[in-house]
Amino acid sequence: MSEVKEKDNMWFIVGACIVGMLVVVFFLKSEKSAHLESGAVQQLQTETFSNLEKRKTSNNATEAQKSGK
Repeated sequence: MSEVKEKDNMWFIVGACIVGMLVVVFFLKSEKSAHLESGAVQQLQTETFSNLEKRKTSNNATEAQKSGK
């Protein structure tokens, strides 16, 4: 009697998982800087710094200036 040996596919599965993880890592790495190209970060920074400047100048104002007198 000859026994049919079952083929071991474990290393193919492990290799496919490793390749899949590498594909995901490279995809995420390419998407990492996509938000910088849109200019949204620069716009948000400008807006934030202008709001901070307004807050700083309003803190230095006198009470009469704040009330509009």
